[in-house]
Amino acid sequence: MTDQDPYLLTPGPLTTSTTVKQAMLRDWGSWDGNFNAMTADICQRLLAVAGGEDSHVCVPMQGSGTFAVEATLGTVIPPGSRTLVLMNGAYGQRIGKILSTLGRSFLAIDKGDYHPPRGEEVAAALTENPDIDQVVVVHCETSSGILNPIDEIAEVCRQAGKRLIIDSMSAFGALPVSVAELPCAALVSSANKCFEGVPGFGFAIIERNLLAASAGQCHSLSLDLYEQWQYMQKTGQWRYTPPTHVVAAFQQAMKEHQAEGGVAGRLARYTRNRDRLVAGMRELGFQTLLVDQWLSPIITTFLSPDSAAFEFGRFYDAIKARGFVIYPGKLTVADSFRIGCIGQLHDEQIDAVIAAIAEVCQELGLTLPVPAPAEAPDNLQSA
Repeated sequence: MTDQDPYLLTPGPLTTSTTVKQAMLRDWGSWDGNFNAMTADICQRLLAVAGGEDSHVCVPMQGSGTFAVEATLGTVIPPGSRTLVLMNGAYGQRIGKILSTLGRSFLAIDKGDYHPPRGEEVAAALTENPDIDQVVVVHCETSSGILNPIDEIAEVCRQAGKRLIIDSMSAFGALPVSVAELPCAALVSSANKCFEGVPGFGFAIIERNLLAASAGQCHSLSLDLYEQWQYMQKTGQWRYTPPTHVVAAFQQAMKEHQAEGGVAGRLARYTRNRDRLVAGMRELGFQTLLVDQWLSPIITTFLSPDSAAFEFGRFYDAIKARGFVIYPGKLTVADSFRIGCIGQLHDEQIDAVIAAIAEVCQELGLTLPVPAPAEAPDNLQSA
């Protein structure tokens, strides 16, 4: 890293390896056979990680992760179908907004900013609303850092005969998931998260039979995953211009993911990062939004200290000046900020950002340990 290139302690885009960056230095023809082979390779690798080789297909989609989420919802959910959306943060809310924009009927279980949706609540909603066809949940809700209990939600869906769609944007690649065993009708993620690639495309891993039955359902020409899949099956090519350099970087990132030990290896490092970060921040007096049971190894939300000396903009700028970029809070219930654990971060970087935060607190006039946060809403940390 250079002085002009800070470490990104965010949920993506994130700090990538030098070799991933170097993979973008070559130009590729979007219809070239070698590039088509690269696309096929990453799709096969993703299916293997998801455990869906026999039951699912992988369809990449140009754009950000939200493009891939909208493409999936718009392709596999028929216009007359009804969906149960599980919300506990900004990204669950965004799923509801997408469905509303698409004119797809949905019912929401909204748990606020920090409580996980539980299996028994989902079961009750499905019993009371038998017309629901599928359930959509965010795997790791990065607005709070909560890791949602997808196993128990999947079991309820299985018993009720409902499809499960998982927005695993910030979890897939580090949290184990088998789309065939859960089961899961569709899982959506993107290149610039736990596989440590760069932004530019997302992808959906979808049950083959479900996607095959989705012809003509999509609201959009360019976001139609059925047509993207069919075109790739026939030609090996993306329908429209792909982010060639991003795809090359992602193939390199996937090779490095495998070399680190795959999902297990990546999860071990991210978990160590989180544990080291949380311990260090608590020693400085900062409190986590969530109790340990719900802390994800992706990003952690810390409550802002109750002090007139703490102003997030100044706090952020001073930390950035020391070589680290963190994330503002995204809660409605409490002042907070977030620190990510993913990307090319190791013990050295975690220790260094904790030391930087300690320096910044003293620079801003905060005593250490920092003052406890202002009184939070009832049961804030007992999710």
